[in-house]
Amino acid sequence: MHTLIALDERLFLFLNGLHATCADQFMVLCSAPLTWIPLYLVLAFMVYRDGKLRRLLWYMLCAGLVVLLADRISVLCFKNVFQRLRPCHNPVWGEQVHLPSGHCGGAYGFVSSHAANMFGIAVLSIFFLRRWRITCLLLLWALLVGYSRIYLGVHYPADVLCGSILGTAIAIVVVLLVRLLHRHLAPHAWLLEHTP
Repeated sequence: MHTLIALDERLFLFLNGLHATCADQFMVLCSAPLTWIPLYLVLAFMVYRDGKLRRLLWYMLCAGLVVLLADRISVLCFKNVFQRLRPCHNPVWGEQVHLPSGHCGGAYGFVSSHAANMFGIAVLSIFFLRRWRITCLLLLWALLVGYSRIYLGVHYPADVLCGSILGTAIAIVVVLLVRLLHRHLAPHAWLLEHTP
């Protein structure tokens, strides 16, 4: 375990050290949840266009559930349990951490709630949209947001990796549970006919 932590820390210092002044503000924007609103609106419109209001309502229900669960589980079951200091709070690193936003967040960073939320929404949207180009773009966006957390000095790579796994797992479980519920309530409805 100590070896893995040491590797994670070295990888963090390498990735966080790959910074440039011209990229700082871009990474801050990528990491800001308000920046994600246009993406959410586009995804909602695409789901609506494919399946009208009923499908959009199911998507919004699932998305809300995924974000709620990813956020709460990442804090209550991981951050508060493992209590791993964020790199920007770790006194060992001192001035080595590049912190362009000047904001470090809460004391603990394992796992990344940003990564859990973004990968959760990306994977959920894959189930609803089933378009490979959109899938690739969503996964690239989620990876970019995850990297921005390392770039901004607030998460180690393992925080982001485990957050992405958590978000993916939550999205899959939510889809499976909602499909089971939907099968009992409306077995011949559009949602089940067009999702895997």
